[in-house]
Amino acid sequence: MKLGLLLLATLPIAVYAQAQNSSTAVNSSTEYPNTFSSGSANVQPFDNKSRRFRDWSISVGGGPAFMAHADLTSLRKDNTKWGYNAYISVDKQISHTFGLSLMYTRGETKQTGQLPGAAGQLAGIATATTQFDAISLLGDINFSNLLRRVDNHSPYRWSFHGYMGIGLMGYRTSLHDNDENRWSTNPKRVPLFIKQDLDINSVYYQGGLGLKYNVSKLIDVEARTMYFISGDDSFDGGGWGDANNYDPSTPGSKYNMINDKRSDNAWTVTLGVSFKLGKHLSHLAWHDPLQEAYYKTNVLENASTDFVVCEKGDADNDGVCDDWDRQLDTPAGARVDGAGVALDMDLDGVIDLYDKCVTVPGPVENNGCPVK
Repeated sequence: MKLGLLLLATLPIAVYAQAQNSSTAVNSSTEYPNTFSSGSANVQPFDNKSRRFRDWSISVGGGPAFMAHADLTSLRKDNTKWGYNAYISVDKQISHTFGLSLMYTRGETKQTGQLPGAAGQLAGIATATTQFDAISLLGDINFSNLLRRVDNHSPYRWSFHGYMGIGLMGYRTSLHDNDENRWSTNPKRVPLFIKQDLDINSVYYQGGLGLKYNVSKLIDVEARTMYFISGDDSFDGGGWGDANNYDPSTPGSKYNMINDKRSDNAWTVTLGVSFKLGKHLSHLAWHDPLQEAYYKTNVLENASTDFVVCEKGDADNDGVCDDWDRQLDTPAGARVDGAGVALDMDLDGVIDLYDKCVTVPGPVENNGCPVK
């Protein structure tokens, strides 16, 4: 019973001591304790702050573009309308698994659609064109580096990426059909035009996937597919996305009523090239955190066993190599310290080799002995 009470009494002391010890091991969240020491030594986290890696790049690319999910679409069973898109981006690698990109995209989609019923028979198949300009900020996750086996010693060149971001998109659309007079009879206006400026009201979302191949230390090639969520029912050119356009009794375009979607979304496929900037040897996205450790281990394993002593020789033959000898002209026979300097036990300026009174200081003129 008494032993149990004693253990219970000492428990708070042990907890307090543990708390005190853990609070002093690491001073801040940016410090990492060295497991081979008491915690006072810290190692640098694996990121670009060490400035050992390239972490900036410029990417360009292009390919086809399609209006994928909208009232008027590019992907119809009987016909596919091909558009185009091109992009340029400035990329910043934050760590070997995450980066950011500021991207500008320009493109054009071509899409078709037909109204239901008699109106569709009269108007026929409508053809619309959307030209867009977009600026977005994308996050880039390198899934390959997240899932890569760290015991793989061989260099890797392929990586799988995921992208997600937000931006602003302006666009201009035009739509034509066989019943063009119904847009306006006085005055007669043939096509339907819509324009959305690049402003705060043009927010859109973007996400996609990419497969990247490391060609060299300076160049990557990537196949990428992206999906644009416009959040706008006018993006396909079918009419303005206001309440009147969803009311059958009101005049004007009713192409926005073909389906109940209120966001016209686009899809792009691109092939691009990234040019890596900087003076460092490797890019952070392609650097395995353990790659450097493996390299140094291999160097040690394959290092020559020959050990060269006194590579520069020992000119004064005092037993201390010239590589670290601080006195290269030590007189022959003089005893020296570890730095190759002749000993002077009494510090009187006369080395022991010439000092007649080794333990008693004296002037040089009297051979190191005191004057009587």
